[in-house]
Amino acid sequence: MGNAIILGAGIMGLSTAWALARAGWSVRVVEQDAVPNPRGSSVDDHRLIRHAYGAAAGYMRMIDPAHAAWDLLFAEAGERPYVPTGVLALAHSRGGWLADSRAALLGDGHAVTDLTGEDVAARYPYLSGDGIADAFHLSTGGVLLARRIVELLAGLLAKRGVEVLRGQAASVDPARGALTLADGTRLQADLLVVAAGPWGPRLLPSLAPRVRATRQIIVRLAAPPADAEAWTRAPMLLDLAEDGGFYAVPPVAGTPLKIGDHRFAPHGDPEDSRDATPAEAEEILAYARHRIRGLADYRVLSASACYYDVEPQERFVVERLGDRGFVMSGFSGHGFKFGALLGLALARAAGDESLGAAISGWAAGEAPPPDGLFADIKQETTA
Repeated sequence: MGNAIILGAGIMGLSTAWALARAGWSVRVVEQDAVPNPRGSSVDDHRLIRHAYGAAAGYMRMIDPAHAAWDLLFAEAGERPYVPTGVLALAHSRGGWLADSRAALLGDGHAVTDLTGEDVAARYPYLSGDGIADAFHLSTGGVLLARRIVELLAGLLAKRGVEVLRGQAASVDPARGALTLADGTRLQADLLVVAAGPWGPRLLPSLAPRVRATRQIIVRLAAPPADAEAWTRAPMLLDLAEDGGFYAVPPVAGTPLKIGDHRFAPHGDPEDSRDATPAEAEEILAYARHRIRGLADYRVLSASACYYDVEPQERFVVERLGDRGFVMSGFSGHGFKFGALLGLALARAAGDESLGAAISGWAAGEAPPPDGLFADIKQETTA
């Protein structure tokens, strides 16, 4: 093994640094802000992990190895920042994502409990059953405590002697494994991994036509006393609507109830403020009023923005850049759950030319894992 530079200390950069260090590489991480980075897409209270994935069977089938990868990381960290919740999926019309999810789940042997609007209101009295055309409950799935996971990864890297350098990237040269910082410092390694999140398209001209930065708003709430305890036992909620659905993350492990928008904003500049405007917060709340009973009695704790790097079909971009480089991008809102798995996969591919060329289709959810990649990861994560 050689030496590697990772640009970006979000979940992908840190997971890949961890995996490469485990595999015997000498690793340095370059990050423009503190770690954890308060401007990073990965640094929030929670991220969701679930098998329900619409028609994207490739990603659905990556969930079990993703759990195994997290188990490996959590065992090394000596802490398990994960809370199982299950999934409640609702739709205002039949067909679409919910129906595709049900078909894919049942096809792979996952148990799904179908519900009516009346069932939803009876099971979850803080929710209205009005307008529900289709619904199901899935017992698997839960909440990854994202901020704590990033903190744990930073700690694991420190224990493994991985150096984290503070600096802003000015340019990258993947063919030479080189990175130039804004202060003129030039770094070079056998391997360069660009995992710069929404800043990535600015550094890689080939990425800019494929991935855009988007501004996503989340609102954090405190439920009134009558509902607060019930919400702590709630499943994650996916309320799907063509005109603007929302998701809700229950207040697990002392975190607040969080709601956000399923849609992607048309564009965003990751250098902009993370403060949400009152109008942005109100737009999210408006989507939830029809579903959460008495939402006017909920207290808004805060509202903020984060920035995603979005590929139009929500397919991950994990690809070789010349002989010495890889790019990891396009993770939108659903990449975090695969962070540990993708880090382990890239560490395998970095040391094997055939895997490096074949990893892209699997990471995009469009192909089975290449021979020698998935089996090795599975063997390692279940050891």
